[in-house]
Amino acid sequence: MFVYGGINSLKHPEMMAPAAKRVIDPLAANVSLVPSDPEQAVRINGAVHVVAGGLLALGRFPRLSALVLAGTLVPTTLAGHRFWEAEDPQERAQQQIHFFKNLSMLGGLLLASVDTAGKPSLNWQARHTARAVRREAQQAARTARREVRLAAGTARVTAPVAAKAARVTAPGAARATAARAAAPAVAKAKAVRVTVPAGAKAAQGAAPSVARAKAAKAKAVRAKAARVRTAGAKCAR
Repeated sequence: MFVYGGINSLKHPEMMAPAAKRVIDPLAANVSLVPSDPEQAVRINGAVHVVAGGLLALGRFPRLSALVLAGTLVPTTLAGHRFWEAEDPQERAQQQIHFFKNLSMLGGLLLASVDTAGKPSLNWQARHTARAVRREAQQAARTARREVRLAAGTARVTAPVAAKAARVTAPGAARATAARAAAPAVAKAKAVRVTVPAGAKAAQGAAPSVARAKAAKAKAVRAKAARVRTAGAKCAR
């Protein structure tokens, strides 16, 4: 219907221009993108119907095509099926039928524009992602609280054991530290004990030699004194 009507509008825009003028003039006065020439507007509308209707029929960009057709159907219906202005009852009834037919097609096009062909819509994906993020955050918070409780319980159990072990090992550690500190003094004392006996033994070995040297020196002094006395006596005679 849209393709056929669009081709007809492209071929004979003058046939629909008078009816379209009643809608085009107010729109052109308020919207700069709308052409003021009714025939040009009819041609544009027909081209849109041909392209969007063909894409919708081929299943290419169906949501976008349906939305475009729904947007163009509103001014087309208001321009071509103004049943409230018809004076002839038969014509009014006919135009009323076409008006509500277009309304039904508008509803179908709006449904097609939001149809995801079984795939999740962006709105559903956003809500699903938000719920998943909230669930993950809640799960992470519960896990963190559980780990904190476990760590606190472990600390309460291990703290007394660690304190007891520290009390047990502290004296041994103190003794080891004192032994390490006294090691240099002990080594010096041992060295002194080793060197003192050696010096004493050396002194004992050298004592006779010193005594003999002193005796020889004293003997020499006495001999010299005797020679001096003898020489003095000879001079006196």
